[in-house]
Amino acid sequence: MRYRILGVSQAEDGQGGVVSVGGPRVRALLAALAARAGRVTAPADLIDEVWADDLPQDAPAALQALVGRLRRTVGKEAVVSEPGGYRLAADQGDKGPGLF
Repeated sequence: MRYRILGVSQAEDGQGGVVSVGGPRVRALLAALAARAGRVTAPADLIDEVWADDLPQDAPAALQALVGRLRRTVGKEAVVSEPGGYRLAADQGDKGPGLF
């Protein structure tokens, strides 16, 4: 899986086909995780980046729901839960022109 975060956030499958990630908040979550690919990001940081000044009533639960939606799109192994937050399981091979 490869990820594009410049312009509209996208994912590409192994054959280069574009995978529909979902709505703007799911794409914002993908962009936030891809910007720190391979590193754990705290839920509070993801919430701030996805919702900014428009926080939902139960932001941690809303984040968990978004993570679930993103996992259904890119695969559950791509977004890893770790102590302290979430990590996009990506490496140098997942980068390319216009990619994170």
